[in-house]
Amino acid sequence: MPLRVDWGSTTSGVSGLGATSATCPLPAARLYFLKRLISLLLAVLFCRGAMGVAATADEVRPHRIQIEYVAYSNPAHQQLYDLLKQQKALERLQGIFNPFRLPVDLTLRTIGCNGVANAWYMPGVVSVCYEYVSEIFENLSRGSTLLGITSAEAVIGQVFYVFAHEMGHAVYDLLHVAVLGPEEDAADYFAAYLMLQLDHDQSHRLIIGAANAYNRYLRSPTVTVPLAAFSGVHSPPAQRFFNLVCLAFGSDASGTAFGDLVEQGYLPPDRARRCQGEFAKLSFAFRELILPHIDKALARQVLDGPWLREDPIKERKN
Repeated sequence: MPLRVDWGSTTSGVSGLGATSATCPLPAARLYFLKRLISLLLAVLFCRGAMGVAATADEVRPHRIQIEYVAYSNPAHQQLYDLLKQQKALERLQGIFNPFRLPVDLTLRTIGCNGVANAWYMPGVVSVCYEYVSEIFENLSRGSTLLGITSAEAVIGQVFYVFAHEMGHAVYDLLHVAVLGPEEDAADYFAAYLMLQLDHDQSHRLIIGAANAYNRYLRSPTVTVPLAAFSGVHSPPAQRFFNLVCLAFGSDASGTAFGDLVEQGYLPPDRARRCQGEFAKLSFAFRELILPHIDKALARQVLDGPWLREDPIKERKN
């Protein structure tokens, strides 16, 4: 509600804040009030100037996504750098995210991180380390994939998942979307929801590919970890796995697209029976909070096209 101030009348044609008559000085209480009000208004004006002018409606638009393959500094990343560029990995992600109406440009980039496998969002930039992508390939060499997906599909799913996760952080930040609960979980749900908007075949391959990131944590029915492992901002890996596959199972009312998750024991029945409700709540939140910021015609074009090519990326040579 705007602040309304009744200044009253002025005398002798003199106008202005705090103007008084020479013969009728303001009472001390009113003068004190005016001084406080002036201080308040100056503080508001100063803060507005410091924050800058908010983005206007015509500045909030789709096609805000930029891309950058940052040149590698570690020669070991040359093959990975060339592979990502050859497969146009960032260009394809750019196409997926372009329908979001954003107030500023957002750059998706791959970058060397001095040996650290990481990914993060900071205002204006989503960064995924070459070390992170390299680790995906390395983990694939240590065991079989989930539900028989190919190694290439596992790589694509995980690369999509990490970029979509960080894109979730960007959307929550840039569009001021309210997040109730841990934002890292909300970013996981954002990524899962995007993958599930593609047709069943593509979404199945992407979701199972992404879930393969947690495959090594599922090889034992019991897990022993230090208590501090539960204190991080991210949920434990096994919990993230079950959240992801639960949303996938719940997204298909027929139970056919992801029924193999239950049939083969990856999703316990006790959790599975709740998944349709969990997905319904996520879908409602996305429609209410995020869909108004999406160019629907452009999104339809993106979702109707084949995001996963018929010629998936070849195995990277060691």
